[in-house]
Amino acid sequence: MITISVDDIERDLQSFLQLLEAGNVLVVMQGDRPIAEINPIQSKFPVKQLRPFGLCAGQFVVLNDFNDPLPDDIINEFESL
Repeated sequence: MITISVDDIERDLQSFLQLLEAGNVLVVMQGDRPIAEINPIQSKFPVKQLRPFGLCAGQFVVLNDFNDPLPDDIINEFESL
């Protein structure tokens, strides 16, 4: 955790951003009191990876009639809501 003043941020914003990009947590001070804690975004939001194809292979079965139209009584139930 790095302590940095508001004046330092205003004076050299680029250095402040580089500290965040490097993964540092910053505590912003105004005078002698802390007013904010700034965390780098990658520590809270990891890069999403695509799920592997076939992850659930063999764990369930899709029936052959999956895409067939619903029976009229079920359609009527939905339409009556």
